[in-house]
Amino acid sequence: MWLTRPFNERSTQIFLLILTVAVIAVTVLHLAVPAGHPLYVSGYTVGLLGKYLTYALLAVAVDLVWGYLGILSLGHGAFFAIGGYAMGMYLMRQIGDRGTYGDPILPDFMVFLNWDSLPWYWYGFDMAWFAFAMVLIAPGLLALVFGWLAFRSRVTGVYLSIITQAMTFALMLAFFRNEMGFGGNNGLTDFRELLGFDLRSEATRLGLFIASGVALALGYVVCRSIVGSKLGRVCVATRDAEARTRFLGYRVERFQLFVFVVSAMLAGGAGALYVPQVGIINPSEFDPIFSIEVVLWVALGGRASLYGAVIGAVLVNYAKTVFTGVMPDAWLFALGGLFVFVTVFLPKGVAGLLGHLKRRRDDEPTASETPDKEATA
Repeated sequence: MWLTRPFNERSTQIFLLILTVAVIAVTVLHLAVPAGHPLYVSGYTVGLLGKYLTYALLAVAVDLVWGYLGILSLGHGAFFAIGGYAMGMYLMRQIGDRGTYGDPILPDFMVFLNWDSLPWYWYGFDMAWFAFAMVLIAPGLLALVFGWLAFRSRVTGVYLSIITQAMTFALMLAFFRNEMGFGGNNGLTDFRELLGFDLRSEATRLGLFIASGVALALGYVVCRSIVGSKLGRVCVATRDAEARTRFLGYRVERFQLFVFVVSAMLAGGAGALYVPQVGIINPSEFDPIFSIEVVLWVALGGRASLYGAVIGAVLVNYAKTVFTGVMPDAWLFALGGLFVFVTVFLPKGVAGLLGHLKRRRDDEPTASETPDKEATA
C-alpha cells in the first residue's frame, strides 16, 4: 500500500503526467516528423535529453537524503559512478573478440597493459542479470558500510559532508590507477551493444531515453512513498531535531542508514543508464566538483520537493549545454553566479517560488467572494 499511496497525491499525478507527455512527445517528434522539419528531434537531441533524465534521477536521490533527512552528501557522484562502472563492465564484456586486439575474454585495455587473466571482480559481468543487479548492489553496499560507520558514530552536519567528499575523492584517485583494472585515466569506452541492440543506432538511443524516463518515474514514486510514510515523518523529525527524536526513543541511525542506502541505489541506477547514452565512464565522474554541482541542481530546483530537484537538474544542465557551446570559458562563472543568485533570491528554489505563487493565487478572493459595493452601501 505504501508504494501506491503517491498515486493519490495531486503533485505526483501532475509530475508523472508531465513526464509521460514529454517522453511521448519526444518519441513522436523523433519518429513521425521528417528530418529537416523545425519540430524534428534528432538522435543527438534524444541522447542529450536521456542524459538529462539520468541527471534528474540522481538529483532526486540527493534530495531524498538532503531535503528530508538533513544529510548534505557531497559524495553521491561516487554512487553514480559505481553504477556506471558496473554497466560499463558489462558493456565491455559484450565486445568479446570484436575488440582491437581480438581477445574474447580480456578487454582491450587489459591486453594493452599485458594482463594475463581477467580479475576476479570482473567475473559474472558477461551476464546481463548479474551486471544489472550489481548496478544497485555495489553502490548500496558501499553506502551500507559507509553509512553504518558514520551514523553509528553519530557523525553529522558539516563533518559528514566532508567525509562524503573525502570518500568520493579517494575513489577517484583509486580508479585513476591502471592496476585497479578499470581502465585507469581513460576509463571504459568503445561500447558496441546492450542486450543485443546496437548502441550506435538511433532506435537504441530512443529506447534508452524511454528507459531513463521510466526509471525517473519509478525513482520518484519510491521517494514519494518513503517521504509520505511514517518513515518519512521520522526522517523529517530527525532533520529538524535529531536529539529530540532520539529522546523520543527512535533509533535514528537505522532510519538514516536505510534512506541513505536507497538513495545510493537510485544514484547507481542513474549512472547505469547514463553510461550507454554517453558512451564512456571514467574516474572524472568521481570528481567531488560533480557531486557539489548536483547539490546546486537540488538547491536551484528546491530542496525537499523532489520535483524541484528534477527541474533544477534539467535547467542547469540545459544551461550548461548552451553555455559550453556558445561561451565555454564563461560556464564556470555562470554557474557561480547562479549559485549566488539562488542563495540570495531563491532560498527555497524554483519549487518554493511556484508554491508561493500558488498560495498567492489561492488567497486572492474570487469574484463571488468580492463584496458588492452597492449592496454594502
